[in-house]
Amino acid sequence: MRTPAWKRRVDDALRAFEERALGWGGERRDLVFLVVSAASIALSFVAPGVLPFDWAWIAIVLCGVPIVLEAIVALVTEFDIKADVLVSLALIASIFIGEYDAAGIVAFIMQIGAFLEETTVRRARDGIERLVALTPRTARVIDGGTERVVDAADVPEGALLRVLPGETIPVDGVVVAGATSVDTSVMTGEPLPEDKAVGDEVLSGTVNQFGSIDIRATHVGEDSSFARMVQLVQSADAGKSKVVRTADAWATWIVVIALSISVVCYLVTGDIIRAVTVLVVFCPCALVLATPTAVMAAIGNASKRGLMVREGDALERLASVTHVAFDKTGTLTHGHPDVVAVEAADGVSRRHVFEVAARAERRSEHPLGKAIAAAYASEAGVDVAPADSFELVVGRGVRAVVDGRPVLVGSAEMLRETGVEVTEEWDAAASAHASEGHTSVFVSEGGELLGLIALADTLRDESPEVVVGLAERGLVPVLLTGDGAQTAKAIAGAAGVAEVHARCLPADKMCLIEEAERRGERVCMVGDGINDAPALKRAYVGIAMGGVGSDIAVDASDVVLVNDSLDGLTHLVDLSRHTLRTIKVNLTFSMGVNLVATTLAVAGLLGPVAGALVHNVGSVIVIVNSALLLGWKGPRRSMM
Repeated sequence: MRTPAWKRRVDDALRAFEERALGWGGERRDLVFLVVSAASIALSFVAPGVLPFDWAWIAIVLCGVPIVLEAIVALVTEFDIKADVLVSLALIASIFIGEYDAAGIVAFIMQIGAFLEETTVRRARDGIERLVALTPRTARVIDGGTERVVDAADVPEGALLRVLPGETIPVDGVVVAGATSVDTSVMTGEPLPEDKAVGDEVLSGTVNQFGSIDIRATHVGEDSSFARMVQLVQSADAGKSKVVRTADAWATWIVVIALSISVVCYLVTGDIIRAVTVLVVFCPCALVLATPTAVMAAIGNASKRGLMVREGDALERLASVTHVAFDKTGTLTHGHPDVVAVEAADGVSRRHVFEVAARAERRSEHPLGKAIAAAYASEAGVDVAPADSFELVVGRGVRAVVDGRPVLVGSAEMLRETGVEVTEEWDAAASAHASEGHTSVFVSEGGELLGLIALADTLRDESPEVVVGLAERGLVPVLLTGDGAQTAKAIAGAAGVAEVHARCLPADKMCLIEEAERRGERVCMVGDGINDAPALKRAYVGIAMGGVGSDIAVDASDVVLVNDSLDGLTHLVDLSRHTLRTIKVNLTFSMGVNLVATTLAVAGLLGPVAGALVHNVGSVIVIVNSALLLGWKGPRRSMM
């Protein structure tokens, strides 16, 4: 239901007053209020009697009054009964019988949860704004032989555009002149640039790296790939189901029952004290505290392991997940190419092949060339001396002169065009590497083939163990990647993932998650790049890699793996399930206590003071049970 216009105007006016008169925004104000409230509650126990009123009144005013006002507004404008109404009743009843400490503690804990929610919403909005900021702004249109810069949004379909090295491609199109390599990581997540020549398709948002190209626009404005990805991220939340708090779900019935029992008790007995006692013991502080205290303790547990939980209910949702979908590059793998093999021709040493290639690539800006030079320097323990001369052949490889001899490092086609013989045996070797997801580059010196170097984005050491651990917990691992089928299957096989979806653009990943949801499956998405943002946002739970992950991916997620390792995933799943069990125990206990205490209060066997004591003891037991989550280390595994 939409917020009434008058309430929006009041909220805007209050926010403007805060910013002008107080000089701070709502978030800073709420944080200060929470700190002051925590101090006042502590002082109410250790330094009572210092002030002419109880210290807890500070927390009641700063944290409790907003809750009561929100409950009143919701009741008056929307007749919406949520946990705020329960909390308000508990606060008022506690104040009525003089239990100020209990009122302050409940208000403080509930406001912590509200603060975390508001912070999460703000961060998600910031992430979308950063994604929008990456949208290409201008384009070079070629019209009648004249080049002019226009707004990217004004480019008509069919227009001829020129894209220079280092520029972002503003629209989807087809290359009609030139050749280059394009960084497609923003759309596919893959670390290696794709070579593009005449007739090849290019996507908006990707970056032209080396050569100047002319393209014919095919999809422009809101129809371009990057614009559609932004729209997907903005709309993903609308279809993402949220866990409704148990206290909210039961609030209407509990309020009606509590008030009814209290009124009936008064009408039958004529004893107002009994009626108030019923409100004190029935208004379920323990029930309201059952979920937020457990979630906060679990968040503390997760943070000690480098797991930042950005949305509290993510842990509740994770407990019911059925599938875990992984991105490949930067998630299951390290996200950058490494040398995995160096093969030398007869009579040539492996070290010589490696050294010649490394020196030729020393000045290269291509990811493969930089990886070769870095790997040789690491293996040899010395810096690589650059070639005498260097020339990049866009989309093919490099030409260089090393110690006065001509050197080629690149594709088999480039070597053959210059007269170097590449036999069928070497083609077979390259094909064998390709079947394992490796990229091969050939090396020649003085017109003779020296060998080949195979590179690949290597699997993280912990990936197979994590995949097995998740499968043991009944979860189905899935791979969603923008890479080709051959590479995807090779990585999936090494990691132990059976279900593979390759050549996935951002929209494809999101659609696959939506299809799974329609089948009744609940998917947790684990990814790291901008291209994963729509899927992270749409998934039942989104988990982002914090080290290599982009800010936009982090902002679209519910949980962040701060230490950039998958090791914590199995613990996170176990923790979520144990947290849900703890919440259920808390709820069962709190409702049981309420039922017994209410029965005794109606019978006159429990007065206001004793009722308040039972009420507080129940809340304390719930908090203590939740606090055990802080030190929880995981389920005990059988040693057999």
